[in-house]
Amino acid sequence: MKFGVITFPGSNCDHDAFYVAGQVAKQPVVSLWHESHDLQSADCVIVPGGFAYGDYLRTGAIAKFAPIMDEVRKHAASGGLVLGLCNGFQILCEAGLLPGALMRNEGLKYVCKHIWLRVENAETPFTAACHEGEVLKIPIGHMEGNYFCDEPTLAALKKDKRIVFRYSTADGRVMPDANPNGSLESIAGICNEGHNVLGMMPHPERASEVELGCTDGYKIFESLVRAMVTR
Repeated sequence: MKFGVITFPGSNCDHDAFYVAGQVAKQPVVSLWHESHDLQSADCVIVPGGFAYGDYLRTGAIAKFAPIMDEVRKHAASGGLVLGLCNGFQILCEAGLLPGALMRNEGLKYVCKHIWLRVENAETPFTAACHEGEVLKIPIGHMEGNYFCDEPTLAALKKDKRIVFRYSTADGRVMPDANPNGSLESIAGICNEGHNVLGMMPHPERASEVELGCTDGYKIFESLVRAMVTR
């Protein structure tokens, strides 16, 4: 499997994702520049965390116009895998690849800590190494992680099992105290109708080695590799 990791001006988690794909998952990986029109035959494109274009206007509002995003849209439309992490999730929503929007955290403060994440759908290319109801420990670091969408969109997400992750307690209970940002129904990650595009606010690349204190995040990368093997 070949990964491609986009770098925008202001990206600061691209090197982390690149490292995990190449050194931990042991897969071919290439860097993709925001001004490029070439995905270099990547099977999975990672839109990383950070502050693309300084988060001017609002998160992801400028990044969606980057030339590379034209290619990401084509890649997704053809069934290619796309993973948006934190700022990447925000960019995918702005670019129309995922519904809804990420707003300011309910407490209006930047939140950086480990959280518990319940797997709601284990039948996606991003969660194939997990089981439904499994609880993962993965860090977050964001100011705008408060997911919101209108009622028809929420109904569609539920109907098609497109809510992939929810914030929870360590024992898997979804409750207000476990929600770090006020996100609608504790949503932490969703996928598109084709289940080949995923956006999630937590950072699995920051929890993929023992040295980082947790390896639960590696299951996302493991799932992607497993999904490509079975395709």
